[in-house]
Amino acid sequence: MEFLLTLRRRGIMDAAVLRAMDEVPREYFVPTEQVGAAYADQALPIACGQTISQPYVVAYMTERLDLGPKHRILEIGTGSGYQAAILSRIVREVVTVERYRTLAEAARVRLQTLGFDNVQVVVGDGLKGAPDLAPFDRIMVTAAAEHIPQALVNQLANHGVMVLPLGPHGGAQTLVKLTKTDGEISQEELIGVRFVPLLAGTAREL
Repeated sequence: MEFLLTLRRRGIMDAAVLRAMDEVPREYFVPTEQVGAAYADQALPIACGQTISQPYVVAYMTERLDLGPKHRILEIGTGSGYQAAILSRIVREVVTVERYRTLAEAARVRLQTLGFDNVQVVVGDGLKGAPDLAPFDRIMVTAAAEHIPQALVNQLANHGVMVLPLGPHGGAQTLVKLTKTDGEISQEELIGVRFVPLLAGTAREL
């Protein structure tokens, strides 16, 4: 399939990630009018002014988490639920937090309908994470933070890994990989990206 060939050509090599990208039907996670572009390597708009990331970025971020089948994952920014579905094919459990109730409820129904039963969707403040369900082996943030959120660092298990976009909202952002070892955080810069902003609180109107 051209979709997987494109990912391989761009450097995605992890067999589990490629298998997950192959198994999850992306067309169910994009708006009806965008179905024809579901497998194009580009970000697409969804409701509430949010986006579904381009497949390469989804695969790249997933690969950089160094996932294992026993891991529990926290995702910040559920959106359509696509990234959570990809993660769920590789790990034991995914908890995903979304500030827009409209998106969270639609994603919950979509994931349940498609049989992604190891994903728990939570409506909440992404900057606060899901402390009641911590710690997490891995954390993925799919919205850009201007600073590393300490609450999320606190919820990361020892030897845990977090991948998140860092940088000004509306400006140049860098995807970074954080590794927590005995309370200390090491940081590795990866690639330049552009994500919607990570905002505090839950959205009242939606």
